[in-house]
Amino acid sequence: MRPYREHNYFVYILTNQTKKVLYTGVTNNLKRRLSEHQKESETTKKSFAGKYNCIYLVYFEHHQLILQAIDREKQIKGWLRGKKVALIEEFNPDWKFLNDSLED
Repeated sequence: MRPYREHNYFVYILTNQTKKVLYTGVTNNLKRRLSEHQKESETTKKSFAGKYNCIYLVYFEHHQLILQAIDREKQIKGWLRGKKVALIEEFNPDWKFLNDSLED
């Protein structure tokens, strides 16, 4: 069996302008994925994030293994909104939109 390589994976939470809707996802390239969500919200709106204009990053965490990231995404998706809000507020108490603060 081939060992899993370590990479950069991110579990993230997006919201809309009014902060009423939350979307949780996983990616290996956070800046690119945010750009994809932005484009989707401006065009086809076929995805959940696009339909509800969830394009504002309010939370993210880094993982080196994809399986850990996927497990964490599933865990967070299973939570009620209140628990997700608590996670966001521990990381980002003012719910600042973090899209422009990401490094290249």
